[in-house]
Amino acid sequence: MNTNIMLDFLAALGENNDREWFHSHKAQYKAASEEFEMLVGELKSRIGEFDGSVLRYAPKELTFKLMRDTRFSHDKSPYNPTFRAHISSMGKLPIPVGYYIMIKPNGGTFLGGGLFADMFANATAMVRDYISAHPDEWNEIITNDGFKRHFTVKGNALKNVPAGYPKDHPQAEYLKYKSWFTEYFVPDATVRDGERFINEAVEIFRAVKPFNDFLNVALKDFKMPTR
Repeated sequence: MNTNIMLDFLAALGENNDREWFHSHKAQYKAASEEFEMLVGELKSRIGEFDGSVLRYAPKELTFKLMRDTRFSHDKSPYNPTFRAHISSMGKLPIPVGYYIMIKPNGGTFLGGGLFADMFANATAMVRDYISAHPDEWNEIITNDGFKRHFTVKGNALKNVPAGYPKDHPQAEYLKYKSWFTEYFVPDATVRDGERFINEAVEIFRAVKPFNDFLNVALKDFKMPTR
C-alpha cells in the first residue's frame, strides 16, 4: 500500500480546506481513501491474530468520514483533514473499546486504545467502579513494562475524587478520570514506510490489549443510547 498518498492528500486538504478544492480533487481523495481502507484491512487481520473479536467488520465499516458537522462550531472548515478508524468487536462504536488509528500529517498520526468518549456518564461510572474494586489488577496493567514503554494513561479528569469513592483509594488519581485512553504518536517518516508502520502499529496495539480488556470487562453491561 502507498501511505504517501494518504499523507500528501491530507496535507493538501489541510491547506485548502474548502468544498470547491475538495470536489476538484475527488480522484485524489478516492485514491487516498482506498489506500487507508487497505491499511485498516491489513491492521484488522494482524490484530485478529491476537484479538479475534475484531474480525467481524469490513474496513469501510470501521472508518470515519472527513466531513465535519459545523452547525455548532466556530470553526466552519468543512473537512477534518485526517483519516481515522476504530477497530473493535462492535466496529467504530466507542464502546466496546478497541484500537484507534488517526493518520494526520506533520507528526499528528497516532495509535490509541481505551475509552476516548466521556459523554456517557454511566460508562464513566462503570469504569470507576471497576477500578475501585480491582485496584491491584489496574495497577498491574498500567505499570507493566510493555505498557509503560509506550503509554501513559490519559483522559479528561475532575479536580477531586468524585463523591462515593474514598479519597485515599490507591487508584484515587484514576478515579478522577472521566475517560481513560492511550496515545502513541508516530512520525511522518515512519508512516511513509508502509510495512514499517504496520509492524509498529501491530506491536503498539498488542501492548494496549490488556488495557482494553480491563475496560471492556468494566463496560460489559453498557448499552449505547438509542437515537
